[in-house]
Amino acid sequence: MTNKQVNVILFQPEIPQNTGNIMRTCVGFNVKLHLIRPYGFKLDDAHLKRAHLDYFDALEYEEYDNYEEFLEKNNHPEVYYLTRYGHKSPDQLDYSSYVEDPSKKIYFMFGRESTGIPYDILSSDLEHCFRIPTTDDIRSLNLSNCVAMILFYCQTKLSYRGLIKHEPEKFKGEFFLDNYKENKNK
Repeated sequence: MTNKQVNVILFQPEIPQNTGNIMRTCVGFNVKLHLIRPYGFKLDDAHLKRAHLDYFDALEYEEYDNYEEFLEKNNHPEVYYLTRYGHKSPDQLDYSSYVEDPSKKIYFMFGRESTGIPYDILSSDLEHCFRIPTTDDIRSLNLSNCVAMILFYCQTKLSYRGLIKHEPEKFKGEFFLDNYKENKNK
C-alpha cells in the first residue's frame, strides 16, 4: 500500500457505473478511494466491474461504515466538499501547502447521486465547501465527471506529481504515434 497524496471520498454512492468509472479514474490519477457505506449496489456488481474494467486490482481503496469512522481512521483530516451550495470554485482552493509538502494529504468528498453530502456535514464546515461553476439550467453534473474534473484540476496544481505525461512503455510507448507511419509500412 502506498502513501497517496490525493484522496477521494464517496459518501454512500448509489450508481455502480459511476463508482466503477471513479475507481478507474482514481487508478489513472494515482488517488486513494474512500468508500462510505451503505452503497446502492454490491462491490461485486456486474455494472461496477464493467465500468472499472480490469483496473480494480490496481485500486487502493478503503471502506467505512459511516463518516465518523472515516474521520477517526484518518485522524480527522481537512476535507474539501463538492456541493452545489458551495461559494468557491476549484481554482479558489489553496493548494500551496500540498505543493510544498508532498506528504500532506488532500481529501475531496463527493456525495450521493440523489442527495449529495448531508447538510449537517456541509454546514459544519462552510469554508471547505466548493462547487464546479455551471449555468443556472442544471442542478448538478454527473458524479463521475465531477470527480474526473476535480482530480485533473488538482493534478495540474500539483504539477502532475507521480503521473506520466506520455503513453506508458508497458502499453504502446512514448513514441508510438511518432513511428506509426514508419511501422505501418513495414
